[in-house]
Amino acid sequence: MKIFITGGAGFIGHHLAAKYLEQGHEVYIIDNLSTGSINNIDFIYNKCPNAKQSLFFFKGSVFDYEKMLELTGICDQVIHLAAAVGVRYILDNPLESIITNVRATENVLELCSKFKKKVLIASTSEVYGKRNKSDNKALEENDDCIYGPSNKSRWSYAASKLIDEFTARAYYKEKNLQVVTVRFFNTVGPRQTGRYGMVIPRFVNQALKNEDITVYGDGMQSRTFTHVSEATNSVIKLMENKKAVGEVINIGGMEEITILDLAKRIKEMVNSKSKIKLIPYEEAYPSDFEDMQRRVPSVKKLESIINYSPKFNLNGILTDVIESFKEEPIKEKEATKQSQTQYGVC
Repeated sequence: MKIFITGGAGFIGHHLAAKYLEQGHEVYIIDNLSTGSINNIDFIYNKCPNAKQSLFFFKGSVFDYEKMLELTGICDQVIHLAAAVGVRYILDNPLESIITNVRATENVLELCSKFKKKVLIASTSEVYGKRNKSDNKALEENDDCIYGPSNKSRWSYAASKLIDEFTARAYYKEKNLQVVTVRFFNTVGPRQTGRYGMVIPRFVNQALKNEDITVYGDGMQSRTFTHVSEATNSVIKLMENKKAVGEVINIGGMEEITILDLAKRIKEMVNSKSKIKLIPYEEAYPSDFEDMQRRVPSVKKLESIINYSPKFNLNGILTDVIESFKEEPIKEKEATKQSQTQYGVC
């Protein structure tokens, strides 16, 4: 089978591409490397012996209609992961983020409908919006979405991804498009960067360097985390299952922890001399930021569809991330043309 992954040089994308290659599929990737990395393409090539023959990487934009037309046409399934990601990136680039998230998804859905290709749309737990600590119910796919005012740019990301979901649903209902929508909850693992606000790689990097571990707010906000290997397993299984078509499905972990306790655990696991420092939100983010106090998923729907849910515990996740940071990083390649030639450009 031929799999087309938009944003395939990103964190989740390159892990997913490697798994598809290991299963014997051909993988086609388009990525403009704005948040993805050529290092991730190098990783796939080094990890998968058949990558030289079966991996096709194109450095380009999902707004390149002709290239998207070509790749969608030749592939059997499309995994749409290309998006603006990370709290910091969203706050720094609000207009670009909205355009990228909404228009890119429209393009992908239009082309998949044209060629009758099954497609997965990646959404996010952010769409649920505000939740208080007192609300101890796990988030279910049919729960209400509760957003703040439009002058808080944080909610523009949530709203844009919800528009993606509405659009996907409309294509399913009106065009009978085989579309699966997943909401990722804090997916983490090896080779994730903390550059765009991802908390675990940021904490691990600070702890290994014995720098202050910076916790924003009072640290009482809580999250769960999903190992990327289990998130990608879920994606593959959902794309194989007819019951997932037309549905929105959470993919997330079950072990809830406050961000302050997360910092303490990472410090202990690394045996770091770092101090944990609380940073007020107004010092860490622009004034248009607003945080969520709690975000914990229900994965009952995922289990009911594919008889599988993530089981990786938090210590296992952290161990993998810590070990990946200790390894010698792959040097960034400046010669993009060399990489394109190495992997093949369709």
